[in-house]
Amino acid sequence: MALDKDLQSVQEARELLIKAKEAQRAFRSFTQEKVDAIVKAMADAGSAAAETLGRLAHEETGFGKPEDKKKKNEFATRRVWNSIKDLKTVGVVNEDKERRIIEIAEPMGVVIALIPSTNPTSTVMFKAIISVKGRNSFVASPHPRAVKCTGEATRILASSAEAAGAPAGLISCLSVPTIEGTNELMRHRLTAVILATGSNPMVRAAYSAGKPAYGVGSGNVPSFIERTANVKKAVADIVSGKVFDWGVLCSTESGVIVDEAVKKEAIDEFKKRGAYFVSPEERERLSRTMFDQRGAINPDIVGKPPHFIARKAGFDVPHDTSCLVAELPGVGREYPLSREKLSPVLSMLTVNGWQEGCERCIDMLQFGGIGHTMVIHSSDSEVILKFGLEKPAFRVLVNTQAALGAVGYTNELLPSMTLGPGTFGGSIISDNLSAKHLINIKRLAFETRPINPPEKFGGVPGTGVRIPERPSVVVKKVMQPTPPPEHSWIDVIEERIRLKAGNIVQPISPAPEMQPPQKAVTEQKPAPGTPKTAHFGTGISESEIDRIIKEFKK
Repeated sequence: MALDKDLQSVQEARELLIKAKEAQRAFRSFTQEKVDAIVKAMADAGSAAAETLGRLAHEETGFGKPEDKKKKNEFATRRVWNSIKDLKTVGVVNEDKERRIIEIAEPMGVVIALIPSTNPTSTVMFKAIISVKGRNSFVASPHPRAVKCTGEATRILASSAEAAGAPAGLISCLSVPTIEGTNELMRHRLTAVILATGSNPMVRAAYSAGKPAYGVGSGNVPSFIERTANVKKAVADIVSGKVFDWGVLCSTESGVIVDEAVKKEAIDEFKKRGAYFVSPEERERLSRTMFDQRGAINPDIVGKPPHFIARKAGFDVPHDTSCLVAELPGVGREYPLSREKLSPVLSMLTVNGWQEGCERCIDMLQFGGIGHTMVIHSSDSEVILKFGLEKPAFRVLVNTQAALGAVGYTNELLPSMTLGPGTFGGSIISDNLSAKHLINIKRLAFETRPINPPEKFGGVPGTGVRIPERPSVVVKKVMQPTPPPEHSWIDVIEERIRLKAGNIVQPISPAPEMQPPQKAVTEQKPAPGTPKTAHFGTGISESEIDRIIKEFKK
């Protein structure tokens, strides 16, 4: 008898997690060079398939433009790889000689990623690449509306990773996505961390799963044209951002706030660039079409061209219209178009001076995008600085497009498809998420302010370590092979981490009722005469630790 869909999904989730954990346990012993070769292979394969995947995403979801989805796929692979290729994620990643602290990278484990339908291929490739860079395994949960394209993007990356030497099962995707299956992924004991991108309810579900999670919700990006701005450039940035992939990025400009002193010039520029200003009656029709009474967005208009949205609302606009602009008297529930719209529809509010512009920007952020992103177009450095200091957004962009500026395409922000709104927006992260957020850092800290000075106990001043009471020849005999004198303790630690690749690891298995009995894997016993070692996590013996610490210099 065939299982119900929800049961199939739960069972698949468990199987993928078991394989992912087994693969990650093997992968954690890979060297930095091997890890980087695998991640580069993934990025190259994803970039090569950018056009095909962009087309698949558009065909399956109906959102946006294939050519813009191609650009996002290229950004999420090639550009992201370039931003993380030099990041150390294996072994010793930092040495602070003054504070006498060594920082060592450790993977998080199995990363679970929730993938939105608006950016289904670019987001899954981005999250897989940054996860694997940290020696984690990766399991994606696609949106039901984007199963095929998300699955194909995952398959391409998984195949390229395995061809480059990654363990099988390191990268996978749920093929039968249900709420029950996704919940199983998020709550399972093998899950280490969740990357949640999607609707606010989905992000809240991730945070309530009892696991560490990076969650990002909606944006409602205000773009302020201050009176000293280069108005032509500002309007060009806003329109180009609004029409990119028909506005499905959460970082897309949602509303323009224009200083009354330059309003006429701005409107003329908008019209030159194909914007259509709706009438009050058309605005009301648009509001009712785009949002229900609870304020939820109509998915039928997400990522659709302006003429499609207008026709659905009951009026016509020229087929070459770039975006619809609705002037509003204020922000709030009584003005639905002041919400995030995920489409080429732009609200416009008029203010008198930068102080009032400041207030309207805050109103918009608080009405759905707090902590996310805002833009100021201005040539007044004092006003720009005030916006940076005072606005409740963690990406305050200056004289650039919001849609691609927030993700790091037009500036030097970290290239990312996951933008944290900080605690203001209910997230633990205010940064652009990247590989550095998916590694644990452990610290080896040497004594610097001793309570019991070591020289009182037969030690050497400054080491905090008792001199071993055995001849140096014994130490040399214990350590095989002995590094040349010019090798530092950092070299020794790095070598020992590399030698972990030979360790036998007990495989992860599910609860007894989930899997048949398996043959036990036994630990290799040391050969007769092998010196006994203490368990220091990476196979370093006690005598080796003594020698390393003796070499440590202030």
